[in-house]
Amino acid sequence: MRVSSDQIEQLHRRFKQLSGDQPTIRKENFNSVPDLELNPIRAKIVRAFFDNRNLRKGPSGLAEEISFEDFLTIMSYFRPIDISMDEEQVEQCRKEKLRFLFHMYDSDSDGRITLEEYRNVVEELLSGNPHIEKESARSIADGAMMEAASVCVGQMEPDQVYEGITFEDFLKIWQGIDIETKMHVRFLNMETIAFCH
Repeated sequence: MRVSSDQIEQLHRRFKQLSGDQPTIRKENFNSVPDLELNPIRAKIVRAFFDNRNLRKGPSGLAEEISFEDFLTIMSYFRPIDISMDEEQVEQCRKEKLRFLFHMYDSDSDGRITLEEYRNVVEELLSGNPHIEKESARSIADGAMMEAASVCVGQMEPDQVYEGITFEDFLKIWQGIDIETKMHVRFLNMETIAFCH
């Protein structure tokens, strides 16, 4: 990834602002981010910043705090596609973004998104809608999971148990969807914070 010195300086200023001028950021530092405040999956987003899998520090677990270098690692998942990238680099960048999302859903780090994990995400996403009851959210999640199963394994036999979405399945599900325009970070806008203090 090519990053200009101006971009690194901007990220470093944002890091210092989030950390309160400390050498590391803790989860509670994200409480002051207005763009995250109303997001129904806020906890999952913040958790993803501390997920060792996303930090490239191990197959499971959460870091207590992240350094500026860790912050750069996480922010690299949100980088836009560069027009100078060849097809292989674009595909690699896309896979990294999708792996980050996959880790958000796979909360127990077992390499599969189970129906229960999927239900939790759907319920969280729909929790802000007063017109959708928990049972309706559960039905939506169940239907979406069955759709995912049919995409990933084809027609299932009545006695066949679908154990969950693997990363390879996740790639199939997201095939043809423009992840680059859907996965971005607005909270880097420092003016937002400045006006809220």
